[in-house]
Amino acid sequence: MNLLTSWLFDPTNWSGTGGIPQRLVEHLWYTALALAIAIVIGFPLGALVGHTKRGGFVLVGAANVLRALPTVGVLTLVVLLAGIGLVPPIAALTLLAIPPIMAGAYAGIQAVEPVVVDAARGVGMTEREVLFQVEIPNAMPLIFGGVRSAALQVVATATIAAYVGLGGLGRYVFDGLALHDYPQMAGGAILVAVLAVLVELVLTGVQRLVVSPGLRPVRTSGGTQR
Repeated sequence: MNLLTSWLFDPTNWSGTGGIPQRLVEHLWYTALALAIAIVIGFPLGALVGHTKRGGFVLVGAANVLRALPTVGVLTLVVLLAGIGLVPPIAALTLLAIPPIMAGAYAGIQAVEPVVVDAARGVGMTEREVLFQVEIPNAMPLIFGGVRSAALQVVATATIAAYVGLGGLGRYVFDGLALHDYPQMAGGAILVAVLAVLVELVLTGVQRLVVSPGLRPVRTSGGTQR
């Protein structure tokens, strides 16, 4: 434990191009890029299928297939096809993030009360207006839940970028393993875990700002949610 704390609090590990702040920025960059691509791909697919109620079986099957793909295996395959660089880890992380985002959008829109949707159509709203002004706002808790789940998975798995020679906090894990520097390896793992907790807290705060109070779970006197 003393060796671990000495590594974490060593000033030399908090400065320079290989310092913790620099590695943290790299890790967040990989995470944000993969999440952005996954949202652009997964959210429209989930929302469209949830709105039209067509192709749900195909979407769920595709999400399960993507979940079953081994991230390191995908990384290795893309390296063989595209070579070393940013593309392989981002592709692997994007495939990891798409299923929860897609499932969250699909489940959220499917869960909107049919009477609300029928009322929106009854007042003359177009299908586009129903989707963007009624279904998506009402589905925000589940949509955001999917994004949070994807973010946590990507943050924890973005260490694979170091596997192909890139940066991020995974650099400490892989370098520590190669050099038998176990304090460095354990320190890298702790930093990833702490970052995941911080990301969860930040996204929870953002969700409270974005989601209407009327759509948040209500706690009963027994401590359960409804």
